[in-house]
Amino acid sequence: MSLTNLDLVNECDGFPYYETNPDVYLARVESYYELCISGYDYALGFMLPAVAEVFRGVPHWELDDEEQTLTLTEGNDAASRTAAIDKTLLAVRSTGHFKVLDKWRNEMYPVYGLNKELLFSVERSASPLFGVVTYGVHLTAYVKKNGETWVWIPRRAKTKQTYGGMLDNAVAGGMATGETAYESMVRECGEEASLSEELVRKLVKPVGCITYFSVRGEKAGGETGLLQPEVEYVYDLELPEDVILKPNDDEVEEFYLMSVDQVKTAMAQGEFKPNCALVMIDFFIRHGYLTAENEKDYIEIVQRLHRRFEFPTL
Repeated sequence: MSLTNLDLVNECDGFPYYETNPDVYLARVESYYELCISGYDYALGFMLPAVAEVFRGVPHWELDDEEQTLTLTEGNDAASRTAAIDKTLLAVRSTGHFKVLDKWRNEMYPVYGLNKELLFSVERSASPLFGVVTYGVHLTAYVKKNGETWVWIPRRAKTKQTYGGMLDNAVAGGMATGETAYESMVRECGEEASLSEELVRKLVKPVGCITYFSVRGEKAGGETGLLQPEVEYVYDLELPEDVILKPNDDEVEEFYLMSVDQVKTAMAQGEFKPNCALVMIDFFIRHGYLTAENEKDYIEIVQRLHRRFEFPTL
């Protein structure tokens, strides 16, 4: 079965919209617990009840079943809150309770407040347990040949715990606490695609961001149903024909140089990692390959690539 562009959006942006179906949205939201911290009167993420229950009776956490909230009561700044959360997560990890924690990365993701202040940082693998907004960078590298666009597409290593063997964007990665999107992207270009820092800084172009709210499935690894709202900062990199992308770590098997039609076919066949398919859709819109004239769901797709979250963002 061939997937439409809207199918691909739905696969990645799987959380319901209040505007289109308020009853479904409210029923879904009412089934979750909200993550909160003391002193702040707004939620930072949605959590499954089964996840929140694990924190019942744990020091420095307060579970309120009536309000359906899980509140961190320890810490009065980012450092102390981060330390308290990390201590709890390490203890939970030692029990083997959550499969997502088996992929512990020792990478800290930032969580921001309404004033864009850093509230705390959380271990990357634990972020979907709390349902907090995370941030990343995605780069599309392409070449112009005889007026046609050819896109560099990597295949993820089959050994990867998430989306193994699927097609990806040329460069992609998460943003750690204290790291800017631009510097993160430059670093990832060297690590994943063997691109020199000098070339990247000279040619790369920031082109905006996309946002989506994923509900994790089996291919994501670990528990299913966890919530993952994400902001991806998007970059384009038009390369000379003589620049060849090569893997520089064990996360990528090989790179292909694919025509626009070949990329579209692979997307329709479900070969792309879900959020990477969205980045390619955004690329096709910006470069005029996907328009209101050739895509009946164009307006909805554009809107869905830039959804607004229920939680603070940077």
